[in-house]
Amino acid sequence: MTLGVVSFLTDVSSEAVAAILPLYVTAALGMSIVAYGVVDGLVQGAGALVRVAGGWAADRTDRPKWVAAVGYGLSALTRVGLLFAAGLPAVAGLVVTDRIGKGIRTAPRDALIAASANPRNLGRSFGVHRALDTAGAALGPLLAFAVLWAVPDGWTTVFVISLGAAVLGVGALVLLVPDLRPRQAAWLRTHRTRESRGLPKCKGCTCDAAGGLQPAGRPFSWAFLRGGATVRLLLVAGVLGLLTVGDGFVYLALQDRDGFATHWFPLLFVGTNVVYMLLAAPVGRLADRVGRGHVLVWGHVLLAGAYACAAAPFPGAATTLAALVLLGTFYAMTDGVLAALTSALVPTSVRATAIGTAQTVTAVARMIASAGFGVLWYASGRVDALWIVAAALVVAVPVCAYLVRGGRLAPDDALTRETSA
Repeated sequence: MTLGVVSFLTDVSSEAVAAILPLYVTAALGMSIVAYGVVDGLVQGAGALVRVAGGWAADRTDRPKWVAAVGYGLSALTRVGLLFAAGLPAVAGLVVTDRIGKGIRTAPRDALIAASANPRNLGRSFGVHRALDTAGAALGPLLAFAVLWAVPDGWTTVFVISLGAAVLGVGALVLLVPDLRPRQAAWLRTHRTRESRGLPKCKGCTCDAAGGLQPAGRPFSWAFLRGGATVRLLLVAGVLGLLTVGDGFVYLALQDRDGFATHWFPLLFVGTNVVYMLLAAPVGRLADRVGRGHVLVWGHVLLAGAYACAAAPFPGAATTLAALVLLGTFYAMTDGVLAALTSALVPTSVRATAIGTAQTVTAVARMIASAGFGVLWYASGRVDALWIVAAALVVAVPVCAYLVRGGRLAPDDALTRETSA
């Protein structure tokens, strides 16, 4: 729950900026849709590779809280830079730095959630966290909307609010979140249950040693990538990520079609995030019952529906609201579910690294998708570009559903024993 509060504050900060970024780049800075495609691609994937590094550092040190704190702190520093940035290169550089911070913190944070949760209820636990996270993601754009309503060119005011929320988030993490040691706790559970089962202690056991307890075994191994289930999950995440363009394109398409005033633009982010917030926990519980892989894959059908709503030649509130509801439900079915599914496939000793790897694959794929979609929009127009991606999703989802059906995403027990040894 405390991590949810940290994420709430951080998302107030990040989403207040994200809500105005499409207009800030295209209107305030006067850049083209291709330029926005580059910036959005950076938002999607700039921190992708460091997600693995952040997960590895958390597993290696067995200190996920402090690795996450580095990422949260780095993102907070970029809010200071936004107050003085002028021009696309500066903004893009700060966006990259912010995403690096997000990349560092995400896997350790999710590893902390998994370490605190009942393994049977991973989907629900991640859903509750994502609900709090998304409440902040809804409040941030609301604050941006209020500022732009009162001050039409109030970009700097939004950046100041973003900085304040980021600092509060870092403070809550450092002062309130317990310093869990997931690998050590898992090792102790395994060793201490030997005595309760009437078994002798393992050779060289240090459970009762003075001066603290030291986990045994290798803290990290790439062996989890040899598991068939993990490889299938990464393949599915990558294919679907290549067909997931940034939300900003959907919102720009809706505004281009409907022509509503600039100060209403942040409310599109609010609509999506409110739906996500309301559905994250219920969908997480559903995923625990019916299968996380199925929920993850079929959620992309709703994404295709959102693209169709944005491309449809029917301006008005009905199609706009439908697009927002579909987008919010899509995120409820995919974001936390991916982390929960990855957590269940691998042993504790590599959990953060595996989560970071899955998120890296998704982020890199989405970065490519956003950059490519900007060019596609420029070349073929808004409507055709959206229909092309929607049609590709309709084809890809059944193929990916085949890859995750049955027991294809069950943990590999032999690999788990090897990695944990």
